[in-house]
Amino acid sequence: MTDDAVKDEIRSAIETRRELGEEMEPAVIEAFVERIERRLDERAGDVQALEVRLEHHKAMVLGPMAFSIPLLAIAAIFTGLPGVIAVCVALIALGVVVMRDDA
Repeated sequence: MTDDAVKDEIRSAIETRRELGEEMEPAVIEAFVERIERRLDERAGDVQALEVRLEHHKAMVLGPMAFSIPLLAIAAIFTGLPGVIAVCVALIALGVVVMRDDA
């Protein structure tokens, strides 16, 4: 929600209060507060979804990095440079797939 939208909502609540009078003030304020709380809840949900997504991304990057160390050692010992290149290409491909999945 932009600052202008918030200002418009506040102005709208004030105008509504003026039109309805002081006896309806608690109801107007309550409705305004409920709208704000709803928007805050929506944002909290968005933040939680982002945190889950970032945690998944971190796991998908750190996991293959941990496996790459022994894979590179084994590839270097048994196949030399071609094996090391193959492992690196596989890690790059995995990174590309993970990044596309997150987009």
